Amino acid sequence: MSTRIPLLLGAAQFGAPNTSGVRVTDLTAVQELVDVFFSNGQVGIDTARFYAGGTSEELVGRLDFRDVGRVDTKNWPMQPGGHSAVTLKETFEATVKALNGKKIRVYYLHKPDRSVPYEETLEAINDLYKAGGFEQFGISNYAAWEVAEIVGICARRGFIKPTVYQGVYNLLDRLTEAELFPCLRKLGLAYAAYMPLASGFLTEQFALPGSGAALPSKFDARFWAHASFYTSRYFPGAPAVAELREVAHAHGLTLTEVALRWLQWHSKLQPGDHGVVVGANKIEHLRTTLADSAKGPLPEPVVQACEDVWTKTKGKISHTYFF
Repeated sequence: MSTRIPLLLGAAQFGAPNTSGVRVTDLTAVQELVDVFFSNGQVGIDTARFYAGGTSEELVGRLDFRDVGRVDTKNWPMQPGGHSAVTLKETFEATVKALNGKKIRVYYLHKPDRSVPYEETLEAINDLYKAGGFEQFGISNYAAWEVAEIVGICARRGFIKPTVYQGVYNLLDRLTEAELFPCLRKLGLAYAAYMPLASGFLTEQFALPGSGAALPSKFDARFWAHASFYTSRYFPGAPAVAELREVAHAHGLTLTEVALRWLQWHSKLQPGDHGVVVGANKIEHLRTTLADSAKGPLPEPVVQACEDVWTKTKGKISHTYFF
């Protein structure tokens, strides 16, 4: 099942039992999910050393990729100095061991470590690349000016340049369109969008704050320690999202489908971008995501309703970049 923009199966929910954020711990269950994903023409698995305390990478390393799967992973600086040459290389070696021989397609710096000169970090990345550690270099959650600085350092020193940028992007979270997207297009970096459904806020689980209805887990402090981060970012847009849901339902669409199809056809993403990271812990949810993402452009009234959401909320998003 082809999509205009590729999908990437996010592995943040896969890992060891009793680990924060993990919903699928059984290897057979994860294999069933990735098999459905692969059978629909999608190949990319997105994980990170940070996810599930490293056990996400370990579980991914045990999967059968059916000769088609590709893995991307990320290096999160757990403390200042995490992207120093020594620590970065140690973390990379832990990733290689966890992935159990699977070739890394894209290796990302997961977020900025501004305590370490970028030149030191990039030289270490270049060493790992020259040693055959990965195929492409990516960066995630960096500001546009940092992207330009990194590309400049790499060009000046002859290091491998980043070719992929991963960042938050959805119809409720578009501040990066003004500066980051033009920067990436100018410098030749493909985009990988995570949180396409705003951590569940752009789904049929949506409920107006204070209504008494159950909210997605990341917005509920009983289940997620960082819930206030998500509520402060997305709750101001709730009235506009409620209006969009009404328009979607009037056209026989779910809010989830609208959010996924908007990214495929009406956002700043374009063919050649790296993908949209989608999550799933149940087969039926994954099948729906695959089917919705493969559909065509939205009806014009729904597209306009999506634009109206952004017009009403863009002054309320607290900061441009997620970290």
